[in-house]
Amino acid sequence: MGRAWKFGDDIDTDVIIQGKYLVINDAEELAKHVFENLRSEFVKGVKKGDFVVAGENFGCGSSREHAPLALKATGIEAVIAKSFARIFFRNAINIGLKVIECEDTDKIDDGDELEVDYGKGVVYNKTKGEEYRISPMPEFLREILDKGGLVNYARDLRGKA
Repeated sequence: MGRAWKFGDDIDTDVIIQGKYLVINDAEELAKHVFENLRSEFVKGVKKGDFVVAGENFGCGSSREHAPLALKATGIEAVIAKSFARIFFRNAINIGLKVIECEDTDKIDDGDELEVDYGKGVVYNKTKGEEYRISPMPEFLREILDKGGLVNYARDLRGKA
């Protein structure tokens, strides 16, 4: 269970992590600058297990892998959005950041306590006593996420061969 950090539509990768920080190679250091110009309180207040909640087209903009990497390093459980920019979605899966598509993100308010049951495909809003269906994720993508990303998944497959 974690707190919802609410954002709107069209949150682009430059808002998630500014281009000037792309020279940083350490994910934890990158995480110190997530949403710096949009919600400076995010980095100081986010806790392990919290959720970023947004509207349409989350992660639009450049194809930089730094954005999902920095978000993951903040300790969030997942990003829940109505839709994702495709390259952001793929980059998130590749690095092991959970991305959840949910049509009902407009019903979630900033600070709501959320819990996700991935098996049942439900987001529980503990604050409001509501539940929202999430789009099912194909099994192979869940396996990649369960392994912590594509590299770990590939290593595991290679080890089984």
